[in-house]
Amino acid sequence: MAILSIVSFIMSLIPMTSVSSPNDGEQLQVGQTIEQSGEYQNPIIRVSLPDPSVIKAHDGHFYLYATENIRNLPIYRSDNLVDWDYVGTAFDDVSRPKWNPNGRIWAPDINFFGGQYVLYYSKSVWGGEWTCGIGVATAVSPEGPFTDRGALFISEDIGVRNSIDPFYIEDGGKKYVFWGSFHGIYGIELTDDGLAVKPGSTPVPIAGNQMEGTYIHKRGDYYYLIGSNGSCCEGASSTYQVVYGRSKDLFGPYMTKEGQPMLEGHYNVLLHGNEKVAGPGHNAEFITDDKGQTWMLYHGYLKIDPDAGRQVFMDKVEWIDGWPVVAGSEPSSNSNSPSIE
Repeated sequence: MAILSIVSFIMSLIPMTSVSSPNDGEQLQVGQTIEQSGEYQNPIIRVSLPDPSVIKAHDGHFYLYATENIRNLPIYRSDNLVDWDYVGTAFDDVSRPKWNPNGRIWAPDINFFGGQYVLYYSKSVWGGEWTCGIGVATAVSPEGPFTDRGALFISEDIGVRNSIDPFYIEDGGKKYVFWGSFHGIYGIELTDDGLAVKPGSTPVPIAGNQMEGTYIHKRGDYYYLIGSNGSCCEGASSTYQVVYGRSKDLFGPYMTKEGQPMLEGHYNVLLHGNEKVAGPGHNAEFITDDKGQTWMLYHGYLKIDPDAGRQVFMDKVEWIDGWPVVAGSEPSSNSNSPSIE
């Protein structure tokens, strides 16, 4: 009895651990899940959606577009960046781009300007480095349907080998598209409507042959050139990783932390694989949540199930001394959710 009394006394000093439901205040035992836990687990979309691009639309939803592992270019929708629903495709078999007829639609880049949603995309066959190119399509709704406006340019016409992976940016009142894949990263000015190359414009190189999947993020006084290198598509053996540098001018020179020029092939690594995830890379545009936190969505392979393809992951990007940092430089298993009101 004395022993039982001592145990009871000790147990009385330990507070009961429970979790309050965000909906009705009921008590849940530890280990019991609730729908809104404030945390998420990677991958956030367990479907193969390579090369994601994300936008927050005027209806308040986030929309994600990806390379057409789902034919005609899949579109997903979310209210919180964590829970995503499939809503359809940007094209159908009738409306899909007709140029480069044997090509597939890769690496979309979604934008909104001029009162419409503008989708830049690549069209290529594997190994078709001189026949591939960049196209553009438009829609009044983020869910489409998108109307193809044709090719901006083809590799052999623009003189840039492997012209894929477009990224649009507006700077100083002018519109530009940047692109490239392991044969230089280039930028060129577009017409005012963003649907064609401005007459007389020529490609300007901003990085060497070390990367693809261009994204440029403007923060403070700097432009951050972000891309991916390594092997993208070899399942659990993929070596893809996210790399970066920065410049005070959109067209460079972009430099590493050590002051080495990206135009000569140098880079720093923002994110690489680990024991669970292979080939993390080709990130979407950074998203800023309602607390001012920065988030990066990207694709990667789960090593335990590489046949599931390149699924969608998300991680927080911190800014330290003017440079982007992902914790551990590797994908997280779980994390606190973005703050989306």
